[in-house]
Amino acid sequence: MGTVNEILNRKGRDVWSVPPDWMFFDALRFMAEKNVGALLVMNGAKLVGIVTERDYARKIVLAGKSSRDTPVRDVMTTRVLCARPEQTVEECMALMTDKRARHLPILEHKQVIGLVSIGDLVKATIREQKFVIEQLQQYISG
Repeated sequence: MGTVNEILNRKGRDVWSVPPDWMFFDALRFMAEKNVGALLVMNGAKLVGIVTERDYARKIVLAGKSSRDTPVRDVMTTRVLCARPEQTVEECMALMTDKRARHLPILEHKQVIGLVSIGDLVKATIREQKFVIEQLQQYISG
């Protein structure tokens, strides 16, 4: 099975992030602009958290708060689940499933080098399965 580094090489290594002092409303606007469901929270080059659309629904709307008055730091998840680029798609999928995470920052030497979603991992798995099926079909018919 492939590695998450291979996924990053295929999809790109763009990572969208915000500082912890941004208002959540601005983070939501940025998510919409970039068409993503999560943003890393960075203090300079250091990963300090992650915020998601789910955080907005659960920690702001349902809590009766205003996204315009709530800084990202008050809502972000600070214990961020991370992976290394050499980890396999299968390992990362198991980790994300077990911990119920949808986004996984990829760190190398404590620096963020990319971000994968559960959708990225599923696409990679499907791509690999299609390849194996094609190889088996060629073997059988050959």
